[in-house]
Amino acid sequence: MGRNKDAAVGFLKMVVAGKIDEAYAKYVDMKGKHHNVFTPAGFEALKKGMIENEGMFPNKKFDIQRVVEEGDMVATHSHIVLKPGELELGVVHWFRFKDGKIAELWDVGQQVPKETVNQDGMF
Repeated sequence: MGRNKDAAVGFLKMVVAGKIDEAYAKYVDMKGKHHNVFTPAGFEALKKGMIENEGMFPNKKFDIQRVVEEGDMVATHSHIVLKPGELELGVVHWFRFKDGKIAELWDVGQQVPKETVNQDGMF
């Protein structure tokens, strides 16, 4: 993997493992920005939201399916199970890196339906 790919994957794995403060200290430029529409601006607010999510779903499962790196951008496509049998998501994270740190982050998600007409599935 490339350096930014490693950093994006490392960040996500640390966050899911509950090491959120450490993940932000290691990988994030706190002066950067995110685009999560459910969280106020700034990485400090996003970190707080991730800590709250960890408290609500401490046993979530997170499986990165794909990672693509091009220049300073990295995209990940992941399968997240927040509550087995109840709430699963397909999530894409886009990261923009500057000087080896996450400077900008986008995330979009879609709930995995219990039934789908597409036999290929989401993943």
